[in-house]
Amino acid sequence: MRQKRKKHSKLSIFLLAVLLLVGGTLIGALLYLDVSGEGTGSDGFFTLLGEFFETGGIYSVLLLIWVLFIPLLLVILLIVTIRRRRKSNEAKFIWQDAIRETSERIARERAEREAKKNEVPPPRFGMLREIDGASAKRSVSDGGVHSLQELCERFRNFAAAKLGLYYDISVIREFIAGLAVSRILILQGISGTGKTSLAYAFGEFLGNSSVIIPVQPMWKERTDLLGYYNEFTKKFNETLLLEKMYEANRSNNIYVTVLDELNIARVEYYFAEFLSLLEIPDPESRYLEVVPDVWRNDPKGLKGGRIKLPENMWFIGTVNNDDSTFAISDKVYDRAMVLELNEKAERFELFGEARAQGPVAFPFEEFLALIAGEQEWFELTERNERRLRTLDAYLIERFQITFGNRIMKQIRNYVSVYVACGGDELDALDDILCKKVLRKLASLNTAYVRSESDALCRFFDELFGEGRMTQCCAYIRRLARNG
Repeated sequence: MRQKRKKHSKLSIFLLAVLLLVGGTLIGALLYLDVSGEGTGSDGFFTLLGEFFETGGIYSVLLLIWVLFIPLLLVILLIVTIRRRRKSNEAKFIWQDAIRETSERIARERAEREAKKNEVPPPRFGMLREIDGASAKRSVSDGGVHSLQELCERFRNFAAAKLGLYYDISVIREFIAGLAVSRILILQGISGTGKTSLAYAFGEFLGNSSVIIPVQPMWKERTDLLGYYNEFTKKFNETLLLEKMYEANRSNNIYVTVLDELNIARVEYYFAEFLSLLEIPDPESRYLEVVPDVWRNDPKGLKGGRIKLPENMWFIGTVNNDDSTFAISDKVYDRAMVLELNEKAERFELFGEARAQGPVAFPFEEFLALIAGEQEWFELTERNERRLRTLDAYLIERFQITFGNRIMKQIRNYVSVYVACGGDELDALDDILCKKVLRKLASLNTAYVRSESDALCRFFDELFGEGRMTQCCAYIRRLARNG
């Protein structure tokens, strides 16, 4: 309405100007005639005007243009302006409508996006949400185990009586000591010696069955172990390991995960993030990414799309040393404890209480507390500390290899736990030095190692006692012979 009033006021002003122009001219002419006495009224004016047009020449033409054509041109100009203004207004209205429609469409799309954003999609996790709905598994100690030595004996008896699996007591000690030192344990040796069975038996002994995961040759990354989100099904393909890790975070039980045929794929590829996280001293900071984003209906135990690497889970890898597998890198060996199983143990008889013993309720916290308490009683002796320093200096001088801080810490922890399990300190040193230190000789020049092998064995006999370091000397001679 305001625009129409403005347009009408402009038109009225324009017409008034035209009338004033023409009318002013006529009135001026009439006044001139009346004053000059050449004629009065309109009759005199028109008479004089007629004479003027007959005799005025160019002035008569100019007067005609002034009186008739200029007002006519002004009227035409007014009409053209009005038409253009109307078309401009129509275009303006069309543009305003287009802008309004675009704004409405944008607002509608934004509202749809907000509604879609607030809409809860179907859950992408199935098994983990079921675990959320179930009660957490909490183990209560039955108080049946008071020492690591008792733990080893009860485990050995249980495996023989209930599962028909027989192991030498030294193997059980090495197994428990390895679990005390690292969350990663490698069982290697020839096929059929009971590597997988040992890990399986320990889970049964604890009343929490071990998870056996066959490693696949094409595994290359973390998703092969944890699973991945399927864009087509809009579901997460959960793995058994992911399920057990999630369950372990809600439990105080000990969980054993067996990676069967660990090196049929490259361990340092698919297990790389696990290896790195286990190096972090604070267990509460060990998180693995499961999904890159967060949905409101994701399982409660996922923090920002990540899952915590459970402190109460151990990874035990079985290794067959043959041509169909990959060599395990130093990165893996340095972080893991190694157990050799190259022969089957002989059967032995069980009687009375030893035969009747069943599983033990052994919470994770109690296991760690038992290890810590035993280590305070069974520390590496000062004499063997000196022997290790002497051996380290010899190896640096002759082979340019050294223990390193990580290996030295592992040696101290391993030896103290092995002794607490009922073993001998030198036997423990013989075992861990062979697997952790002398293994580095395999990467050196074979001709040089062969030439130094006899001198190295003599050095072990002089330092630790003749015939005491049988595993170390056997490994040195085997390396020299096969190199």
